[in-house]
Amino acid sequence: MAKRSSIKIRSKRFADHTLVRTLIAHPMETGLNKDKDTGELIPEHYIQSLTFSHNGKLMSECHLGFGISKNPFFSFKLKSAQAGDTVVISWQDNLGYSDTLEHHIQ
Repeated sequence: MAKRSSIKIRSKRFADHTLVRTLIAHPMETGLNKDKDTGELIPEHYIQSLTFSHNGKLMSECHLGFGISKNPFFSFKLKSAQAGDTVVISWQDNLGYSDTLEHHIQ
């Protein structure tokens, strides 16, 4: 059975651009929050890098920190996207976990 992706991607084409929206399931812990049961600090766990590619070309590379909220949402506008084009979103966090998802624009 395939692992379920932490990334959801949606796209919508408009007359002059395509809007790509992504939601990433991730705890985004700052290292400053305490566990309610033990009272101990929860270790830092946050996305460090996010990449966005369109048809194999890197469009954006973001370097993030622990100041981003849990389950972050990002959106991008593409001027030249066509139906069938491929969008790839990838992330890697400070603990070495990562995920990648490919989406085809309709």
